[in-house]
Amino acid sequence: MSTVTHSSGQRRPDAVPPAGPAASRRAEAAAGSIGGRIFNGFSHLFLAVWAIMVIYPLFWVVMSALKTDSEVIREPLSLIPESLQWDNFARAWTAGIDSFFLNTLLVLVFSVTLTMLLGSMAAYALARYEFRGNRLIYWMFLSGLTLPIYLAAVPLFKGVYNMNVVFPLLGPNKHLTLILVYVAWSMSFTVFFMHSFFRTLPDSIAEAAQVDGASHTRTFFSVMLPMAKPGLISIGIFNVLGQWNQWYLPTLLMQSVAGEPKHQVIAQGLIELSVNQGYKSDWSGLFAGVTMAMLPVLIVYIVFQRQVQSGLTAGVSK
Repeated sequence: MSTVTHSSGQRRPDAVPPAGPAASRRAEAAAGSIGGRIFNGFSHLFLAVWAIMVIYPLFWVVMSALKTDSEVIREPLSLIPESLQWDNFARAWTAGIDSFFLNTLLVLVFSVTLTMLLGSMAAYALARYEFRGNRLIYWMFLSGLTLPIYLAAVPLFKGVYNMNVVFPLLGPNKHLTLILVYVAWSMSFTVFFMHSFFRTLPDSIAEAAQVDGASHTRTFFSVMLPMAKPGLISIGIFNVLGQWNQWYLPTLLMQSVAGEPKHQVIAQGLIELSVNQGYKSDWSGLFAGVTMAMLPVLIVYIVFQRQVQSGLTAGVSK
């Protein structure tokens, strides 16, 4: 207990000296720590709820793929099947998922490769070289992000069908047509993403390569493109996910024709399986097909999760 001396010489106890700057800083730090703990608690609670909302439907689909049809109808929300029905996957695979799966892989191998190659080359030229019309071309690419694909459905449909007259390899129900449409559809976002990433790379390395005698093409493929690996992996994953889950464009261009082999991809193939069931109601086989269509993209994202995060944060941190 502190004491204070008055002018009369008496000392009165219980007088508290005024708080100094150190005490006020300690009080502010304590209040800030309490507020930070409360905010962290709410953020962790929100993330936990969000994780449950995302994981539960995925887990429910996988568990439903291991049930019988009677279990799916009788107890649709239950997560534990009475017995694991692994034959559902074999039945779904032989019902047409195999051809849909292979068609999707065939299209994605070429479409994603061409999208990454052409998109990175265009983004590099726009980001590293100044020329007349640079910004105009860049904004033309970005304008593709504002155009919904539904607005271009009619001219795209007529153009594809008319193109078959001039180019026999193109036209409806041709994988090459879908590959080119996928490349054009994904090019805007690829150029936008890689343009920002190439601008963060140092100019000194490219200048050193050109001083050593490297051409612009050699500098791009041997120096700058390996340095942009995190960005390439990130945009590559986005293109794989977007093109794998695309349904509208394949439905518009890859229609089923009687007497011809099926060229559909996995998204429209699952819809066709559900429609062709009629009154048979093979729900367990349909869930197995959905699971097989879902697992590849999940595996790809889980394997390259760190690279995707580093690629997304590289442009900001630099």
